[in-house]
Amino acid sequence: MERPQWSAVRDVLRELNKSLENVTETRQKVLEVTGTAWSEDRMVKVTVGPRGQLTDLDIDPRVFRTPNSKALSASILSTVRAAVEDANRKTREILDKAVPKGRELGLGGETELDRMLDSHDSELPQVLKKEDSRGYIH
Repeated sequence: MERPQWSAVRDVLRELNKSLENVTETRQKVLEVTGTAWSEDRMVKVTVGPRGQLTDLDIDPRVFRTPNSKALSASILSTVRAAVEDANRKTREILDKAVPKGRELGLGGETELDRMLDSHDSELPQVLKKEDSRGYIH
């Protein structure tokens, strides 16, 4: 069995303590995150909150000159997805500054939080499924 590198453990603990001291400030910053995106044709602008909830939707009135509900729906959905990605990127930046670099603590690369931030709500059930040592999915 390999001996732990105590200096590395102390560094992680020091960063963790610093993160815990700033948890209220970090939480507030995350709660204030918004994401914004425009559709490719610039006819739709979407703003979402920190959890991806729609907070503002602007539709250029010119879109109604040639009505196409399916195209408008697709445009809104793709623009919302882009706004959510923007909010997730901003949240990740805040957390990357606040949480110790080795937050996975050597237990295996990407964390569940990382996978959640990289996913759209419709993908979460698949993203969060875990396979245990017996091959069962949770």
